[in-house]
Amino acid sequence: MDTLLMLLPQVMFEGLLLGFVYAMIALGYTMVYGVLELINFAHSEIFMIGAVVGVEVFRHLSGYVPNPFVLLFLAIVLGGIISGLTAVGVERMAYRPLRKRGTKNRLVPLITAFGVSFVLQDLVRLVEGLWHNEFFLSMKNVGALDQSVTILGIFIQYKSMILIGVSLVMLIGLSWLVGKTRLGLAIRSVAQDPATAGLMGIDPEKVISRTFLIGGALGGVAGVLFALQYSTVSPYVGFLPGIKAFTAAVLGGIGNIPGAVVGGLVLGEIETLAGTFLPALTGGAMGTEYKDVIAFLLLILLLLFRPQGLLGQIVKEKV
Repeated sequence: MDTLLMLLPQVMFEGLLLGFVYAMIALGYTMVYGVLELINFAHSEIFMIGAVVGVEVFRHLSGYVPNPFVLLFLAIVLGGIISGLTAVGVERMAYRPLRKRGTKNRLVPLITAFGVSFVLQDLVRLVEGLWHNEFFLSMKNVGALDQSVTILGIFIQYKSMILIGVSLVMLIGLSWLVGKTRLGLAIRSVAQDPATAGLMGIDPEKVISRTFLIGGALGGVAGVLFALQYSTVSPYVGFLPGIKAFTAAVLGGIGNIPGAVVGGLVLGEIETLAGTFLPALTGGAMGTEYKDVIAFLLLILLLLFRPQGLLGQIVKEKV
């Protein structure tokens, strides 16, 4: 137990990193839900595409761009653009036709989201299988990004500091965009009442497309940083982080941007602490794999006792 307590600061830091990954993915869920009240479960595959793009950039451009920091910047930009455009394509081909037909049953777009998720998984698997004859990909050696410093006994790699820094920039930038810009005003207007927003000269369909673009780009950047931090990706790598990011979004208050970050950090810490200390506290009866059980048990309890989340508010349904 003394050894575990000595490891506590390092474990807390690892939980912080995992929490920021969940928070970045949860921001994408929050953006879409805030406008359409749709849980876009295909967002986990948008995240996965960003991770795959990040690995491919490091694989194929490292010989032309020797500076790993410049290479990471290119990976983030390309991952964000490709994932954002993929999200826009998904919205136009899968979700917009449902809205045009006036579908009122919320189960229909939810099932559609699962279908899109499987399609994206298989498309990436097909492309990577034809290209590399493999689809379990490993991040190429990232050089200086793997170097580290020790602060207060905590082992911190440069890539970990970049992950935290980019996450904070994304949160601040998204909060500014939604709260202080004309696009943000349009997004909030469409979220409140699409019909009235249309009468005021706002094109709801354009706003929805831009919302998917922003949410998808955030997911793509999260995927690149995930690949950088955890090295191995596959077409299926988005499923579990995506579900846990959804848990984080619900934990913080779905539709609430600061809540998504708070939920991600809380979930990351709980999961990491549980995975480290459960085997010791239970005498080996519960292993590290039970950290996933703890995460989803938290979601169930939250939905039972505080369904609006930690920072969310109960709102009346619009009629």
